[in-house]
This record gives sequence, structure tokens and C-alpha cells, in this order.
Amino acid sequence: MRNFPWLSPIALTFLSMLLVHVPLCNAEENPEPTPKAGVTKVHTNRLVGEKSPYLLQHAKNPVNWFPWGEEAFETARREKKPIFLSIGYSTCHWCHVMERESFENEGIAAYLNKHFISIKVDREERPDVDHLYMSFVEATTGSGGWPMTVFLTPDRKPFYGGTYFPPKGKQGSPGFTELLALIHGHWSTKQADVVASAEAVSKQIQIDLTQEPKTKPTLNPDLLRKAVESLAQDIDPVNGGFGHAPKFPSPSMPSLLLRYAARHNDMDLVNKIKLTGDRMAAGGIHDQLGGGFSRYSVDEKWLVPHFEKMLYDNAQLLDLYLDLYLVSGEKRFANIAHDISRYLLRDMTDLEGGFYSAEDADSEGYEGKFYTWTLADLTKLLSAKELAVAVRYFGITERGNFMDHSHPDPEPNQNVLSVVDPKLSAAETKLLDSAKAKMFAIQQKRIRPRRDDKILSSWNGLMLGPLARAGVILDEPLYRAAAEKNIAFIKAKLWDTKTQTLHHRWRDGERDTVQLLEAYAYLLNGVVTLYECTLDPQHLEFSIRLADSMIDRFYDSKDGGFWQSGSGAKDLIVRVKQDDDGAQPSGNSVAIMALLKLSDITEQARFRESAEKSLRFFSNRIENSPYGAALLCQGLDYFLDESRRVVITGDPVNKDVQALIAASHSVYQPTKVVLGNRGQVEEFATTIKDSPQAEAYFCRGKTCQLPTHDPVKLKQMLTEPLKPVPTEKTD
Repeated sequence: MRNFPWLSPIALTFLSMLLVHVPLCNAEENPEPTPKAGVTKVHTNRLVGEKSPYLLQHAKNPVNWFPWGEEAFETARREKKPIFLSIGYSTCHWCHVMERESFENEGIAAYLNKHFISIKVDREERPDVDHLYMSFVEATTGSGGWPMTVFLTPDRKPFYGGTYFPPKGKQGSPGFTELLALIHGHWSTKQADVVASAEAVSKQIQIDLTQEPKTKPTLNPDLLRKAVESLAQDIDPVNGGFGHAPKFPSPSMPSLLLRYAARHNDMDLVNKIKLTGDRMAAGGIHDQLGGGFSRYSVDEKWLVPHFEKMLYDNAQLLDLYLDLYLVSGEKRFANIAHDISRYLLRDMTDLEGGFYSAEDADSEGYEGKFYTWTLADLTKLLSAKELAVAVRYFGITERGNFMDHSHPDPEPNQNVLSVVDPKLSAAETKLLDSAKAKMFAIQQKRIRPRRDDKILSSWNGLMLGPLARAGVILDEPLYRAAAEKNIAFIKAKLWDTKTQTLHHRWRDGERDTVQLLEAYAYLLNGVVTLYECTLDPQHLEFSIRLADSMIDRFYDSKDGGFWQSGSGAKDLIVRVKQDDDGAQPSGNSVAIMALLKLSDITEQARFRESAEKSLRFFSNRIENSPYGAALLCQGLDYFLDESRRVVITGDPVNKDVQALIAASHSVYQPTKVVLGNRGQVEEFATTIKDSPQAEAYFCRGKTCQLPTHDPVKLKQMLTEPLKPVPTEKTD
């Protein structure tokens, strides 16, 4: 989260103006907190024509919702009404709660329809809109989240914001009904003050989000070291992860520390990251039956999750567990990588190969109902011996460890499954496996959480690379086949070959027109990794086209960095360069890493130049806010290191070539690239002719070792310890 010290006085001033007495509308015009008894109406609004599952969830609300767009803006200007902007996503639990409490309420809806222009945005389809207004909400309230609630002038400039509001106020804080009345009253009586406040805020947002300090720190190992030390001191030594509750996996942070620890042979730090991987895998945040991980844990022990599962989390966690397996050689980390991959292929993959976006936290109106168990449930289902082992292993109690407090009538005695006592004998392990099989079979007969089946090129790109790596590292052809099918889907449905355009969303036979950096950057990184795992020249060719299109559309050649939105995004009050590696990495961080790797593979200078200039642009971010720049730091680590390349000769479909590819990826060395001698590869690779046996060259900088055709020998060549990056490489 950025710091906006200038916003606090403005926010406090406006908040105080809201909370003092202002002339309100007549009592009968105030929002009615409950619908009138016995009245049932059928509604539809403009969202009925949208493709987003989130927007469609609200298409039958009595609120007269608009989608984000010119029709809504023009209506607000014409009717001189403020905009009520609500941003969320389809699997967001508290979004469902606010819908149930407020947006399905006839009285509240009538008030909104009379006094506001109400707009719904799916933050997953429009992360650029979400990022802009989330910056405002975080700055003015100190925190953010979804549903996000923001009030705007007709020109889309924010003047008040927050997250979830209950319908009625609590402990001195206004509820949604009071808030609507206060804002309407102030808009009616002091509109000029509100507009002036919004104008001032918007100007400062533009300055803060677009201007960078003229003095930049030097790109050197000391900058990286300080960032790592800052992150490392925040590791939870007992439960792993970072900070306190609520606790997010934030995979880019342990990934950075693992990379740094391996380079410096810091086994203490390696063990702390292993602890993080172990504790997450043992916790309720990990679906112990069906696989995959939930978005975050509400406690610091990873026990009780917020149950929605997001594709982007599982993609990054798959990468992390593969790295932990390579660093440690310990099979349990490979098992978790298999677990995530199987979940993806079973529950999150379209028949044509695209990956779905998310699964809901709720089912049957309750959070977590699909995943939780009572002791009575298990007593009926399992044999006495199976029950005894399952109760001990999962820590099942009669009272339970979870209750959906957001529900007016929560179900009692629910248990979230976590690994409490993993020490089992061989006989007990068989009993546990039998119990889990029975539990999984029953679970699959339950009503599933709603699935967000839109397919985003950005999030698919995040999963593409890790899944390709899993296919090679875990020797599982199904994973590679799924990766190949996925990129074929993306190219067929979301890539326009004629215009070299990548669209962001596909659903129900249609794609959108939005142009986003993270779509290009995430997919580029995924396709580069897919190329390294297959050496298929078609994937390299597509990578180059993607990279060129990304640079043309988003790169700031003057100052460096990439804009989050395309130049045609006229619906934003400011165009920004996002740099925050949060639950999802920033498009800039991913673009920098992908371009550096592509530069080493192709030796095309424009890729490295744009990556380096962008790293320099964001160097202040690394120095001042490393907590939100973990992947950016990994890009710096790659940039500072000497180029390392494995060049493999021969037809990529040849089994000997495949064996050398597998050996190349069997060693943890994250600053290397793997390439073949076909296609648009660097000059040395193009000069190597095929020999009767496939061969591999390991090159560092301009020096290459003698080739080998032996996968074991190649692995030995790659297992030399990573060395600290050279200190002489500075600006």
C-alpha cells in the first residue's frame, strides 16, 4: 500500500462534514432498512447484458445498476447526481453479505435509484479501475478490501470511500442507510464543497501515482540485500508467513527469500521458508481433501480460511512449492505441487483448455459449508478405526473450530480440516487414506460453491508457466499437455493475430475489449516458461510478438515503466504505473522479469533495455517499500547476475532432448534460461549444428562449457552453488 500523507486532512475534513448535522430529505425519503412485508418484485437492470459472473449476480437486484462506462457517466452528468461505485468479485464473501443486506433491499434500492447513479465493477475484469479507487480508499481509511464502496462526482473523481457497510450503524459508525442519507444531504446542500474536495484529491492522486523522485538509488546488490533483510525480519518464526492475522500466502515474498537464501547459502533462512510451506500446507487454508489453497487465513496459524479459491494464488503457490522441492529435495513439497495441479485440472479447467478464475467461499448461503465437517458427520460416515485416526490427524472436536458469524443463523460445531497430528504408523496411514477417500466422495455430492467461470488471459498466464514447470519437474505429461492446451485456447479465443492484440476476458463465447498490462505481462512470462520447458520455437515466436505488442502499447520510453492500461483507456481519471506486488504481482514486475529472460534467450537488446530502464524507474519502490516489491526484487536479482544459459541441440520432440530439458529444470537455479538451437534464439545457439546425439551447453556470460549428452552430467554442471551477485555491477 502506498502512503498518501496529504490525503488524511482532506479525508478527515470531509468525514467531519458528513457527520455533522446537515439538512436531510424528508423522513419518508430516507433509505428503508427492511423491505415492506409481503411485497415481492422481479427486477432486472442493465447488468443483465454483461458477461461477468459478478455483474450477473447483481442483474436482478432492485438497484438500477449500470456497468462501468460512458452511459453511466453521461447519466450522472445530465442528472447532476453523484456516482455510487461498488467494486467486488463473484467469489467475495462479504460482497454477498452486502448484497443480501442492502442491494436486495427494496427501500435501500429505491433511495439509491432516486439520488445516485449506481455502478458495479468486477475488479477482476477491470483491475485498473479497482487499483485507482482502492488507492484512494486505502489512503483515506488506512485499509482496503472488497466490497469496495466509493462515492464519486459525475466526472468520476472520488470524495468518500470505504469497504463493507452493514445496513445499520454500529458503535458510532454510520451504516449504509445513514451513509447514503448523509452523502445525499451534503451533495444537496454543499455540492460545491464536495466537488472542490474531489478535485483536490484527484489532483494529488495523479501526482502521487504518476511522479517519481528524480534521485534514484543505485541498482546494486546492497539495494537487494536491504530489501531482503527488511522482509526476513517479519517472518513468523512459529507459524511461518509474514506478520499477523489475517495472513496471506503472498508467494512472491517467500520466493524472493528462498532465492536469496540459496544464493548466499543461508540455511536458516531456507528453513524459515520451508516452515512457511509446511505450515500453510498443514493449515485449513489448504483444502485437505480436494487440494488447492484458499485466498487467506483469518488467523495467524493458517487454520480458518476465507474459503474462496483464486486461480492466481494457486498459480503462484504451485511455483513456490516446486522451488521448495528443488531446493530441499523433500518429497512432501512435490506432493503439494501435485495436489495443486490435480485440483486445477479437475475443478478449474474448461473443456477447451482455459482455466477458470475462482471458486466461491459460500454454498447454500453459508461460508465454508462445502469444506467443513461435524464430529457427528464423521461418526456416521467412517468406521470406528478410521474415525479415531481422522479425529486425531485433523483435530476434530465436538464443538468445532469454525462458525460463519456473517450468517444470521450459523450452523454449529463445524470443523475446518487441518493437520494437527501428522505422526501416523503405516497402518494408520492406510486408515487415514480410506477415511479421506470416503470424505471426499461425500463432499463431491454436496452443493458446490459457485464457480467464476470467466477465463482471464492474465491469470491464465500466471498458471501457464508453473504448470509447464510442474510437467517437467514432476515428470507428469498430463501437466504439460494441459499447458499446451491452455496456450492454444488463449491464442484461439483471446489473441487477435491480425492486430497483435491480447484481450483480457473470455466467457460465454465472447471476449472483451479491455487492454491491460497484466494480461500481456503475465501471459508473456507464462509463454517464455512454456518455451523453456518444451523448446518449441512456436512458443518463442509468440513470446516475441507478445513482448513487442506489450512494449508498443504500455511502455513509457521516456521515463521507463509500463502503464497499467492502454492509451485508449479514456474512462480513467489518471493512467498509472502499478508497482505493488501484493496478492497478485504487479504487471511491471512480471514484465521486467519476462523481458530479461527473453533478452537472454533471443539476445534482442530492446527487451533488456526496456526492462533495465523500468527497474531504474522503480528503484525507489525497492528501497522504500520492499514489502510490496518482492517480485520486483527478484527481477533486480536476475538483472544483477551474470547471464546463465542452457543451450540444447536437436529436435524438441526427441526423447534425448526431453531428457536434457528435464535435467535442466531439475536444479534450482532461478537466474538461468533454457533454450534450443531453433527459431529466433541468441547467436551462439544458432551456430550449433545438430549432432547424432542431443547435446547441452552450459554458458555463463560469453563462456560455455564443453557440451554433454548425459543428463546426469548436465545436472552436475548446474549444481554449482549460486554465487552472490557481482558487487561491481552498478549504475
